[in-house]
Amino acid sequence: MDLYDSGDGLQAFPAESGRMRRGAAPAEVTSEPRGAARGQPPRDLEEEVDELVHLYGLEDDDELADDELGDEFVTENAPRIEVSEYAPHVGTRGEPATRQRDWRLGAEAAGEADGLGFGGWGSEGQCRDLREAYRFARGRSSEEYECYVIPEEEDEEEAPDVFCATCKTPLRAAEKELDEHRGHEVTPLSKALESAKDEIHRNMYRLEKQIIEMENFASHLEEVFITVEENFGRQEQNFESHYNEILETLAQKYEDKVQALGERKKEKLETLYAQLVSCGENLDACRELMETVEDICHEEKADFIKDAMAMADRLREFLETDTDVDVSAQPALEDQTLDFSDVEQLLGSINAVPAPSAPVINPQAPNSASGSSVRVCWSLCSDDTVESYQLSGRPARDGAPGKGQAEFTMTVKETYCSVRNLVPNTQYEFWVTARNGAGVSPASERVVYMTAPAPPVIKSSEVRSCEEAALIRWESGNLGPVDSYTVELTQTETPGASGVTESVVGIPTCESLVQLQPRRSYAIYVRALNVGGPSARSEPAAVHTTGSCFRLDAHTCHPWLTVSEDGLTLVRGDGRAPAREPPPSDARFTRCVAAMGNLVPVRGRHYWEVEVDERSDYTVGVAFDDVPKQEDLGANCRSWCMRHAWAPPRHKYEFLHNKMTPDIRITVSPRKIGVLLDYENSTLSFFNADTSQHLYTFSCQLQQFVHPCFSLEKPGRLKIHNGIAMPKYVSLY
Repeated sequence: MDLYDSGDGLQAFPAESGRMRRGAAPAEVTSEPRGAARGQPPRDLEEEVDELVHLYGLEDDDELADDELGDEFVTENAPRIEVSEYAPHVGTRGEPATRQRDWRLGAEAAGEADGLGFGGWGSEGQCRDLREAYRFARGRSSEEYECYVIPEEEDEEEAPDVFCATCKTPLRAAEKELDEHRGHEVTPLSKALESAKDEIHRNMYRLEKQIIEMENFASHLEEVFITVEENFGRQEQNFESHYNEILETLAQKYEDKVQALGERKKEKLETLYAQLVSCGENLDACRELMETVEDICHEEKADFIKDAMAMADRLREFLETDTDVDVSAQPALEDQTLDFSDVEQLLGSINAVPAPSAPVINPQAPNSASGSSVRVCWSLCSDDTVESYQLSGRPARDGAPGKGQAEFTMTVKETYCSVRNLVPNTQYEFWVTARNGAGVSPASERVVYMTAPAPPVIKSSEVRSCEEAALIRWESGNLGPVDSYTVELTQTETPGASGVTESVVGIPTCESLVQLQPRRSYAIYVRALNVGGPSARSEPAAVHTTGSCFRLDAHTCHPWLTVSEDGLTLVRGDGRAPAREPPPSDARFTRCVAAMGNLVPVRGRHYWEVEVDERSDYTVGVAFDDVPKQEDLGANCRSWCMRHAWAPPRHKYEFLHNKMTPDIRITVSPRKIGVLLDYENSTLSFFNADTSQHLYTFSCQLQQFVHPCFSLEKPGRLKIHNGIAMPKYVSLY
């Protein structure tokens, strides 16, 4: 219950509120307490607090109230409350936790409070603060009152800034010197966060890979489950159909046999009954004759002779009549042979199912192939019963069925098959037949499937990079064309680490310009894609975005120059004629003793340094690919360069383009020359890298990419330093 809630809640002074609801005029707003407004002496603030405590049943611990609050309240012109250090949360934002604060009720605040029903207690916010302080002092605190406010300045000072890798916990800078962390591996907190993020990315990549494998396995199990269910369902329907037919045949035979037996029984009984009636009639006749004979025997002789003669004729006639004493219908049952040949035929037909119809091969599903295998699926009519399938295939050249190609077959139980040991990026045609006890189905139509490509091969020697991008080139690694390529990037110090940070998809050619972050190390992979799916990863190429990288091209060197094995040092010996004359080439310099570096084909800013001998004659600059090889560098509109000539005791420096040079004097001879090529602003700048001095800047018309170029007019050497970070003073130009 909030005693100091808004007017919609419970009123703090019910009696006074009731008076106001009855239409009484509100009290005059003054700066005096309510009691003084009615002509009564001012009441002590402590008495009013005790009255509130008694009114709302808060006097749980009078002793605490007396001890902690008794000395805190002082009556002045306006009520004043001093909150002790035991309630630091009462202070305003930004005040120290131990600082006391007071509330003073002015005339305006008192008027607002009186209008809300709080009398001389001050504003609603002040009363709420008073209530919080009182509840805290009375010991009725909850978890929210046990928390102390920590100043923001202390938070900033106490924030952890390092991470103890041994204890796996963040530390403040001062704590890493404690004995419990002495000798532990401590890294900056930002670096630890980056490492944790990289680890999370790698784990997410592994988890995604495991999820894909489990989904594929679950799909495989689902297909097996459906196939088994369909086969057994068809078999169950077949059995039910045949057994119903057998039961119907047996029931019909039962009815026929029962009817035949009833007719035979009726016939026999009627015959026996007629014979029994005839026998009874004969028996009655015999009895009558016997009685008659007995009567005759008791007559007189004369009558006896007379009647005896007549009776003799009658007896003779009766006895001469044939009496059938043979039973016409024997009681024994005849052998009733039951013919179950048709039932046996039906029972035999249960296993004599018809041969299945031709299966239908499904079109190739996306990502259903690898570089050496392909997954072929097909379907069958639901009424067919199949024991096995025979899948056949052979290579298809140019998308057409191959003639004379080697065929291969395999027998499977399911409606799918993974065919292995195939050639990458190759089309194969497949067809399938179904088999059961009745025979083999016709072959399905032939469908062309394609294996995934072989992994591309990155040309590490042609990888070019700067601080914000890299140009990646690769070979397809496949005989036929592929649909597209995908470049995968991993931010890591070790090229073999897993976890893809970024992917560039849908690349149509064998090169890609990838935007990167400065001063990072990347492992770059390439995949090829076709309708069968993506290839495996290529071997990684390591790229460090710390500066531009290029090498000297030995095919452009003048015969008097030699390039070191690492491609970064150019040497001119004392002899003029080379030991072995190189073959003629349009790309080789003939008149100017010069050499060109690899093309710098990445837009942006490129920086490298050239270490020179201050007593040698050299030229450093850039040139287009079609710069005339019979002219000196800087003598045409296709090249820009800085030229140095040593004529003791002075050095001569020229910045040449199309045979023109500005009038510039260089007092300090550079031992290391910094070159800044800026494609975006079309400028070429030279610096003294030893003294951080800017020498000169060309405004160039760079419509295409350029090559770094170098020349040695006298015996000497120069060394190129690239792949280095751009100095801060260079970034100003």
